[in-house]
Amino acid sequence: MNNHALSITLFVIFVAATLGITFWASRHTKNATDFYAGGRSFTGLQNGMAIGGDYMSAASFLGIAGIIALSGYDGFLYSIGFLVAWLVALLLVAELMRNSGKYTMADVLAFRMSPRPVRTAAGVSTITVSIFYLLAQMVGAGALVGLLFGITSPAGKAGTIVVVGLLMIVYVVVGGMKGTTWVQIVKAVLLMTGAALVTILVLAHFGFNLSSLLGTAAQQSGKGAAFLEPGLKYGVEAKGLASKLDLVSLGLALVLGTAGLPHILIRFYTVPTAKVARKSVIWGIGIIGVFYLLTLVLGFGAAALVGSKAIAEQNKAGNTAAPQLAQKVGQLIFGDTGGTILLAVIAAVAFATILAVVAGLTLASSSSFAHDLYAHVFKRGTATDAQEIRVARIAAFAIGAVAIVLAIFAQDLNVAFLVALAFAVAASGNLPAILYSLFWKRFNTAGAVSAIYGGLTSAVLLVIFSPVVSGTATSLFPDAKFNWFPLENPGLVSIPLGFLAGYIGTRLSKEFNAQKYAEIEVRSLTGAGAEKAVYH
Repeated sequence: MNNHALSITLFVIFVAATLGITFWASRHTKNATDFYAGGRSFTGLQNGMAIGGDYMSAASFLGIAGIIALSGYDGFLYSIGFLVAWLVALLLVAELMRNSGKYTMADVLAFRMSPRPVRTAAGVSTITVSIFYLLAQMVGAGALVGLLFGITSPAGKAGTIVVVGLLMIVYVVVGGMKGTTWVQIVKAVLLMTGAALVTILVLAHFGFNLSSLLGTAAQQSGKGAAFLEPGLKYGVEAKGLASKLDLVSLGLALVLGTAGLPHILIRFYTVPTAKVARKSVIWGIGIIGVFYLLTLVLGFGAAALVGSKAIAEQNKAGNTAAPQLAQKVGQLIFGDTGGTILLAVIAAVAFATILAVVAGLTLASSSSFAHDLYAHVFKRGTATDAQEIRVARIAAFAIGAVAIVLAIFAQDLNVAFLVALAFAVAASGNLPAILYSLFWKRFNTAGAVSAIYGGLTSAVLLVIFSPVVSGTATSLFPDAKFNWFPLENPGLVSIPLGFLAGYIGTRLSKEFNAQKYAEIEVRSLTGAGAEKAVYH
């Protein structure tokens, strides 16, 4: 049995198993609460694992390992940023959101304001962030399946992106939140096991001696001792101030972005109470924290055993470092077949990771479209549950199609980096509106709408005029030159702009509902009345 046949067999078994779970769940999806929130029936540990599953995306597994393998110490900043971000989500948002909302982020915002403009803004923002994030997952899937099946032609990679897109649409359309959550739980277990296995094998190869692992990595990277010190990717003296500011911008976006990510926010609604929401975040942090420690060994291990040059040859952005490492360490310890099996297992796990995250994202954006835009803005609250779910399913198709088309263009970008852009957009548009809404008495409709649109527009525009899109060899359009904004990540400018826009918008408008604020304050702290709430 040749290598590709083995990889493909393992891979197909895997996809079949997850599809099975989805169809099983679809039998248990009876109403809108089931479709959007999994019937609020998950325990803290289950939801914590699903949060881990939702969060440990292709970016964390493939992207971070790749950035560490190519940039050394500077790549590790992604691991730290993604992890610290959870403290913001835990302390500021998790419990309050669970207490005060029903299905989506807009429920919390629309409660004390004029609902239609706010829901429109929140829906647009959710869909924009989700598409940015989906883009990263699809690019990861294309790179991965290309490596697995030995596809190198651009047309072949584009084909894989289309197949992944269609598969994920099936997950959401059929399974809803129940199916998606179970796929995420299964995937979290698989991903942790797979990452731990490769980590142990790498450490065993170096006799569990970290300094010899790091020493070899520095040697093989071709950059010597500089590989283990800050400054290879960020803070480069030659690039002057912009490179240092980019680092601050990335940090801000990572740490503040999580609390504004729509597919993470809907996770808090799948549990019965706020106490369980807190518990699930703590489980989530534990699982995610261990995982990010493993990425350190995966990244440096890939640099040491595969070598930075071989990684960059397979994928310019380093997205295939972890699977290449699995293959190499398998060969060194178990011989050639061992290498193939390990590669197939890790690739299947990474693929599962992508499918689960993509399903979560598509669910977040399509349910926001159906629940916020269709049911409350177009139908003014008269839509039935059945109509709403049908629209959510149609929206899943449309959003999936947009992500497929964009991903075909963005194939050469690093996935962790693409996700950092999604984080910047979430932190600029959603976070100011959520925090003001929960903590500022005077906040009103004009403020919410201007915070979301102000942050969202500034983040997206700055990305368009940054080196990401034009002007450098790794840009989307390397030949064009309209990159007047020097930073790769817009967070440093667009996040304060989002907060500022919200403040100015609120001050310029006289509208203010003291009674509703008192009610949401009590509700967000105690959870009283959130279940029975009627959102007009």
